[in-house]
Amino acid sequence: MAARTLRQVVLAAPGIGVALLPKLACPLCWPLYAGIVSSIGLGFLISTAYLLPVTVAFLILTLAVLAFRAKQRRGYGPLLLGLIASAAVLTGKFALDSNIVLYGGIGILVAASVWNAWPRRQVESCPCESSKER
Repeated sequence: MAARTLRQVVLAAPGIGVALLPKLACPLCWPLYAGIVSSIGLGFLISTAYLLPVTVAFLILTLAVLAFRAKQRRGYGPLLLGLIASAAVLTGKFALDSNIVLYGGIGILVAASVWNAWPRRQVESCPCESSKER
């Protein structure tokens, strides 16, 4: 059970990580991003034209993880919260250029991932309880 929960958190991390990337407007961040992305052979992703599709792809991956077996875990609440958070991330990052909306969406996405990964409390019933009632 713990390995599955860890795997779900790890699979949600790329969407959160990409959402943390600014719109590549920070001149101090350029060398860092260029070094990281070039070192793994993905230098073409530094272009702003690729940032939206990459962000959307990682957010879809995160939502897929939240949707996977949602009915058996926490229901569809974390998925709905993840959808709202993903919309906030995309809107804050690409439409409004608002850090408040962007980081709020990231916070909500983290909360949805933690909610989804939080183990359910097991309620155990004792068979001796029914014999006491008689």
